[in-house]
Amino acid sequence: MRGPKISIFAILIMLIASIPGCIFDPVEFDKCEDEDNCLTIAFETKEEYRNSDENPQKLADRLEEIMDVEVEIYTVSGPAATIAALEYGKADIGFLDGGAAWLSAETRGFEIAAAEQKGDGRPYYNAVAWVHKDSDMAIADKAGEDPYALMAGKISCHTSPLGSSGMLLPIGWMISEGYVDIVGDPNVMDSLYSTVRNHFSEDSSIPDSGTLYRGYGGSLRCLAEHSLGDATDYISFAKDPTVPDYCGEDPSSWCFTGDFTSTEDFYPLGGYNETTGEINSFGRAPSHPIMYNPEYFTQPEVDSLRAAFEVMNGNDDDLEILDDVLGTPGITITNTEDHIGDYGDAIEDVPGIAAYLNDKVNKTSSDDGGSDLIVYGGVAVVAIALVTGAIFVRNNKNQNIETDAEDSN
Repeated sequence: MRGPKISIFAILIMLIASIPGCIFDPVEFDKCEDEDNCLTIAFETKEEYRNSDENPQKLADRLEEIMDVEVEIYTVSGPAATIAALEYGKADIGFLDGGAAWLSAETRGFEIAAAEQKGDGRPYYNAVAWVHKDSDMAIADKAGEDPYALMAGKISCHTSPLGSSGMLLPIGWMISEGYVDIVGDPNVMDSLYSTVRNHFSEDSSIPDSGTLYRGYGGSLRCLAEHSLGDATDYISFAKDPTVPDYCGEDPSSWCFTGDFTSTEDFYPLGGYNETTGEINSFGRAPSHPIMYNPEYFTQPEVDSLRAAFEVMNGNDDDLEILDDVLGTPGITITNTEDHIGDYGDAIEDVPGIAAYLNDKVNKTSSDDGGSDLIVYGGVAVVAIALVTGAIFVRNNKNQNIETDAEDSN
């Protein structure tokens, strides 16, 4: 009988070992000793920060040197937790994506101090419709006629259901300009799918995570392969550098397998701006902004933070920190209106988007509470396992004593 009992105890030990290490060994960051002279940064942490150049403590230490204040990392689990931290004064600044930034500015009065830069140094991408150069849309555009009226019935390729460049900006623009009619309840997210497929094609690609045509490259691949028809009947909604990024100097294998033989065959509707050289687009998809709540973070503090990022933009060592920690080549000093003003005007017409983002924030807030329960639950499991193990050892010991006594008798 001792064998099965030992197996049970071994299972209990394995159960204890299977509890995530973060319960016992959380990622820890330096804390401010003087809260009146402290900059607190809400930051979504990862397990790999323990032994990685990505550790946000590097950014905190450098800002502390430049600004002559203590800097503390306040760990959060996602955008909703970041919004909550700023709303209740738990953090002074935080990083949000475009949609969450717009929502928090609209509903909570948050402001933008600066923004991360994209790979080419801009704090935004342009949302563009890529088509084949021989399509009726491209021909009309080159002739100075309206190409967007010719999009009806075409197979549209999107980056994702909620991609800024690949869905929200182009569809929002086309709705506001009267090209696309909303189908269904404008306050329900499902109406976006109905709206897209009613105007374009039932075969339009609105890919979920992990599917073939997901993302910028996926949207362009959908156009390049045009597996359900002629290339001239397809549209790829993506960002302006998509073609050079995926089909330029080191082209992906799918770029030129269909009716596309060179990058010149990919045409961006709207053409190029004669002054800036950029593609005329549906609008700008903003990079992740650095946000703050003016109720807690004052204008002098904002100015000091902006000056610190200007210093970091000016030398290679600091730029390396920005790249390691934030994945950005630099920080652009901007404000709320300049960074997300036009973006908000464009996406607010997308059916269900405001309700969806609010639901997402609320759900993530609930999940954050749930994550505490998971931790406490994990601790409870450990406690139960330890108590059970102790009882087992005691009972096993008592039984061994009884067995020895019987043997002696």
